[in-house]
Amino acid sequence: MTFSVRSRITVLLCVLAALVVVSGLSVTFGARDVAFSDILTALKGQTETMAEAAVASRIPRTILALLAGAALGLSGAAMQGVTRNPLADPGLLGVNAGAALAVVTGLAWFGIESAHVYIWSAILGATLTAVFVYAIASVGPGGATPLKLALAGAASTAALGSFTTAVVLPRGDIAGLVQSWLVGGVGGATYDQILPVLPFLAAGGAITLLSARKLNMLALGDDTAAGLGENVIVARIMAAGGAVLLCGATTAVCGPIGFVGLVVPHLCRLLVGVDYRLVLPLSALTGAVLLTVADVLGRLIARPAELEVGIVTAFLGAPVFIWIVRRRRVAAL
Repeated sequence: MTFSVRSRITVLLCVLAALVVVSGLSVTFGARDVAFSDILTALKGQTETMAEAAVASRIPRTILALLAGAALGLSGAAMQGVTRNPLADPGLLGVNAGAALAVVTGLAWFGIESAHVYIWSAILGATLTAVFVYAIASVGPGGATPLKLALAGAASTAALGSFTTAVVLPRGDIAGLVQSWLVGGVGGATYDQILPVLPFLAAGGAITLLSARKLNMLALGDDTAAGLGENVIVARIMAAGGAVLLCGATTAVCGPIGFVGLVVPHLCRLLVGVDYRLVLPLSALTGAVLLTVADVLGRLIARPAELEVGIVTAFLGAPVFIWIVRRRRVAAL
């Protein structure tokens, strides 16, 4: 399929417009609806009325949803490019589960409290899991094929989830907090939670976006990429490192959120083609839109209570996952 410059610009403008709209919806809707005048006064720093206070609390929540969605969409696209696996996703490959286990272990056994320690623990857990899954999938003939990566990731996710449960069960003092965090969500976000993670998201995003050309080369096959002068190992480490950094930092602040990194890159390739110079930035924008929409839906469906965004993305992503698996050309990216 050929994509014209005009069609790609149209897609970009539509996604940017959707980003503005969903941001407004996220600030407006919740347990209490607010008027446009309340939004304006809250943006000026006034929190005298309940409506203004509600808006003030929703602004950091919206910012976190946008950042987390962008990070997960971008990391998912990079992982699919690195592994040439259409099922690659931080959740399906066990990266989220590894980050979650590292944070829970640090909280339960070492009493970590610093936000930076949380983030570094999650990044370390995500990195070790990514290396482990890829190493396991590489054993045997054919190397790390898409099927072997998916199976290794699924097995690792199940095992790491069991380990996490084993760590939490004896600790009744933290069980409630941890179980809520493990669902994955952006509720209760504050600027104090967001600020420490910004440098990690910025670094991971920059590394991943700069690897776009390398991912295009990898898509041609390792032998072809090497023949064209690309260092395949460096290309994989660079793109995977950025993706793991994004995933680990996001998991530290939001908990493990699945399916965003799986669904978004496929949608972006349908809209603009397979050029990662376009797919990566569009995946970030579309991921931000998707996660924010999921957060708004979670607030409206269970109103006046709310569903965590991790539950909503699972409902949205599971049918797409089944569709991807059933496609005849599932191995082609």
